[in-house]
Amino acid sequence: MKNPNNQIKKQVNDIVVYFVSTIPDPARNYISERLRDFKNVNLVFRTKNSNESITNSVSDADILIGWRPSKELLSNASKVKLFINPGAGIQHLLTLFREINEEREILLINGHGNSYFVAQHAVALLLTLMNKTILHHEWMQQGKWRTGDNDAISIPLRFKKIGFLGYGAINQKIHKFLSGFDVEFSILRKHWDKQNSPMPTEAKRYEFSHLHDFLNEIEILIIGIPLTTITRKLIKREELNLLGKEGLIVNIARGDIIDEESLYDCLKDKIITGAAIDVWYDYTPKSDGEGKKHPFHFPFHTLDNIILSPHRGYSPFSDLLRWDEVIENIKRMAQGRDDFINVVNLDEEY
Repeated sequence: MKNPNNQIKKQVNDIVVYFVSTIPDPARNYISERLRDFKNVNLVFRTKNSNESITNSVSDADILIGWRPSKELLSNASKVKLFINPGAGIQHLLTLFREINEEREILLINGHGNSYFVAQHAVALLLTLMNKTILHHEWMQQGKWRTGDNDAISIPLRFKKIGFLGYGAINQKIHKFLSGFDVEFSILRKHWDKQNSPMPTEAKRYEFSHLHDFLNEIEILIIGIPLTTITRKLIKREELNLLGKEGLIVNIARGDIIDEESLYDCLKDKIITGAAIDVWYDYTPKSDGEGKKHPFHFPFHTLDNIILSPHRGYSPFSDLLRWDEVIENIKRMAQGRDDFINVVNLDEEY
């Protein structure tokens, strides 16, 4: 006999997964297909734009998936155990989840599904910077053929000393991508005890307290650490001076890890050779008199030794494999496990 409210009564071992943010149809189909054999998983995809409809629909949810939940939504989701953020940035969620966890425990999951694409983008930015590709492209557009080494000479990657600031999912992949070049690697990370898998090459290891020794050792700095209270403005003019005149920076983490004014001044004054930046300082920039928007407070766009990238390392969003970690965490709850992937430590802020 059918339920009078036209609803299926949940069994004790059933779990409800509610997507509080809309996702494309191909992603819905992919997630549903990958979880087809888990009969105790009930997927609910958001179809309305009304925040009220979401808030009123999550009371039975065990897992919520999305980007910007409200406190009201989490409060109404009285049974929820996991909130999965499918992207890498969780700074905007920390205060909210600290408040919620004073009353009841909800684990916050930080997704790394885009790490391959961000790593690919970082390598592309580095090589574009070193080969002066954009300058030569612009000259070609102007009809200037084969300027040779008289202008914008390439910087050889061979024998360079590359340093990874942080060694999470992204920098581990960058390390693998660059391991075929004849270069040396150094790594600075906070928790070396988490390094359980073998690295693609040998690398000098540095503790977080040895930042200056690390910067003295390297020529290319690739930043892949989360933005936290500790890492905000970690790299200032003193640190850029230590990197040296031949220094190059690729930042695909968060803009505020590097002090903005220090970065601009050191590029303008050629304290370092160059930078390739995909993450910025003002994500709601106002238009200037010509209708142009710049996500920074200093004229980086006037410099000739920087590659400007509009925070697009995650691209392509349409790639369905980015949802595999989300699917794996759903499977683990469905199996009664509690060893979830990428749980955020709210004290350490990542």
